[in-house]
Amino acid sequence: MSISKYVSDTKLIEHNQQLVFDYLSNFENLSSYLNTGLIEKITQQVPQIKITDFESDRDSCKFNITGLGLARIDIVKREPYKTIKVESSGTLPLSLVFWIQLLPVTPFQTKMRLTLHADLSMMIKMMVGEKLNEGINQLAETLSSLPYH
Repeated sequence: MSISKYVSDTKLIEHNQQLVFDYLSNFENLSSYLNTGLIEKITQQVPQIKITDFESDRDSCKFNITGLGLARIDIVKREPYKTIKVESSGTLPLSLVFWIQLLPVTPFQTKMRLTLHADLSMMIKMMVGEKLNEGINQLAETLSSLPYH
């Protein structure tokens, strides 16, 4: 196993830094968005991955990935208005640590960048490494366009 680092492009969000942080640091906010079509889009883009049984609360979410097992993601650290750190657990054959970094641009604009450290076997890295690189940018794009409120 070796750790690979993936960093998204920096995205500009047209909302206040505190609002963005409060929204993203609560997985309950993401649950309704995921269940209203994002999971289906992921399945269409990567047909070999089927996500089912998605559940979340404020600090964690869990779901099954067909053929791989139960995935659990926990928010392990919140640095108000700046950083959200997320770690994976469960039965998947990989380990993830993920950061959402936020910086104010103006009182109503926030820069966001995502960083993913994935502990992958060489075989899994060869299979999904490029997909993770694309996926981190797609996730950043999706998070930048959420209906923050």
